[in-house]
Amino acid sequence: MRFLPAGYSGLLVECDDLAQVMTLHRALQRSRPHGVVDLVPAALTLLLTFDASTSHARLRDTIAATDLDGGTGTAQQRHVTIEVTYDGADLADVAQLTGIPSDEVVRRHQAADYVVAFTGFAPGFAYVAGGDPALVVPRRSTPRTKVPAGSVALAGEFTGVYPGEGPGGWQLIGHTSAPLWDLQRDPPALLTPGTTVRFTEAHP
Repeated sequence: MRFLPAGYSGLLVECDDLAQVMTLHRALQRSRPHGVVDLVPAALTLLLTFDASTSHARLRDTIAATDLDGGTGTAQQRHVTIEVTYDGADLADVAQLTGIPSDEVVRRHQAADYVVAFTGFAPGFAYVAGGDPALVVPRRSTPRTKVPAGSVALAGEFTGVYPGEGPGGWQLIGHTSAPLWDLQRDPPALLTPGTTVRFTEAHP
């Protein structure tokens, strides 16, 4: 890991890969070091913001001493189940790319355990990791200018759910009516980093 100051009250931790980011984020959620205000994971980094009771050096020492296997303290883990209608415009293309029949793509997508790695791109959009390795597919060569809200899609090692209509280049495999972003909710995002996720088949 590499530590970089991010202004007067931030510390950016550069990790080796996504797995290390997720492990460190989970450990720091459990232990919640003194003075830490927020944890913001990304694909290869974890940003920590802190208050005046700590410092860059003290936080670096704390992270270096953090037990990534166990850790201390508690953090409530959220779980979300998302019902999906598997009727995406790219489902047949995903089947062709993977060499797996469409119904087997659906079965494998539902069988896996997932966790939100990080969020970004749009309010409420989560990069959900942990799917079946056989379903790793590239982004579309030509992105769509409009992806319907609620679209469930694959790209690389991630599943994503579009919280609102907008452009996007992921492979669409279905849709959901789950409210991904609601300003009247705390937090507004249904899917937050560290949340465990299961996808199930929606029934009429």
